[in-house]
Amino acid sequence: MDDDLADDHRTNRERMLAGDLYLADDPELAAEASRALRLADEYTKIYPMDPTAARHVLVDLLGHLGQDVEIKPPLFVDYGTQLSIGDRTFINYNLTALDVAKISIGADCLIGPNVQLLTPTHPMEPELRRAKLEAAKPITIGENVWIGGGATILPGVSIGENSVIGAGSVVTRDVPANVVAVGNPARVMKKL
Repeated sequence: MDDDLADDHRTNRERMLAGDLYLADDPELAAEASRALRLADEYTKIYPMDPTAARHVLVDLLGHLGQDVEIKPPLFVDYGTQLSIGDRTFINYNLTALDVAKISIGADCLIGPNVQLLTPTHPMEPELRRAKLEAAKPITIGENVWIGGGATILPGVSIGENSVIGAGSVVTRDVPANVVAVGNPARVMKKL
């Protein structure tokens, strides 16, 4: 591992944010992940009794939270700070948003239960994986997108505005605006 990062004097967090290989079990990153876990747990506990108070927890947890956003708990994130959610978006139960890289969700989106937004990537070379190195690629979801329950969006994917992703789909590459994409891997089935 030392050989892989020997000439790079950035912190692991700086490498992570740049999308470069970094050491995932870095103490600074572990502290940030622990903070996110604590806040997400607090959100889950407060929401049933007082959704308004729970919103204040989300404001602390997330990078950006638009107006009139509703997120049904539980919510699972790596850091939270890399997740941006636009106005009037509704997110159903059990969103997993592994925000090692930036995840941007536009305004007026509908996200079904058990959706996974996965930015982390791992090296193909076995020795680099053994050294616990990883990287990440951002995910961008345009405005007015509907993602059906159980869909998985993989690293580096962009979904254009007004598109629909079918339930259970695995999105491995970009989806243009104004289409319906379904399947594993997701393919465009029709234009809207």
